[in-house]
Amino acid sequence: MPVSYKRVILKLSGEALGVDGKGFCHEKFEDAAKMLIDIKNTGVELAVVIGGGNVWRGRRGAAMRMGTVAADQMGMLGTLQNCLYMRDTLAHMGAKATVMTAVDMPRFAEPYNTVKALDLLEQGHIVLFACGIGSPCFSTDTTVVLRGIELECDAILMAKNIDGVYTADPRIDPTATMIRDITYAEASARGLKVMDAAAFTILSDNNVPQVRVFGLEPAENIIKVLEGDMMGTVLHP
Repeated sequence: MPVSYKRVILKLSGEALGVDGKGFCHEKFEDAAKMLIDIKNTGVELAVVIGGGNVWRGRRGAAMRMGTVAADQMGMLGTLQNCLYMRDTLAHMGAKATVMTAVDMPRFAEPYNTVKALDLLEQGHIVLFACGIGSPCFSTDTTVVLRGIELECDAILMAKNIDGVYTADPRIDPTATMIRDITYAEASARGLKVMDAAAFTILSDNNVPQVRVFGLEPAENIIKVLEGDMMGTVLHP
């Protein structure tokens, strides 16, 4: 079945690339890279934001003594490590991939520029966005929404360890149920943890048509979503 999108942006969980959510698992990077290549082979232009939760989870435990700026800067560097790892994995599989970063590090990655990113996507590159939006106090949720708007993506896709948005964390609360359809305003008001407050505000203010949230595994899930399968949760204005 043909896909119904020209350009999409995908948010990948960093924790899904580690061992029990931590560090780096080469097999998981390879599996994710194969998935990205499968998406690209459908003819879709593909941009990707990878979280950094496998490397750094912010101010927790003893790190609570850190300041917000330093802690968030470490998180940005965690996303860069994941993007560099993914670019190398994709290159070994024969795919064209470019890392663009919101923090200028020209010896590591291209500085983010919307026009350049669009040009790379049109050339068939998988473009990986690192270092969030380059400022503290904003998560990679905000990054994927902002880049999706800037690049005029047809869909914002969030592949997670959980297969959709639930009334509570199903890993903790066995009574939690999946929400199939919900507005940005309602999700924000109910404090659902699918995105942070800043991301919800940007989505609402810019009337973004929809965000799809679904399970990262099995890997063919995303192809099914691109072909029109309504698995997971749809968030909308």
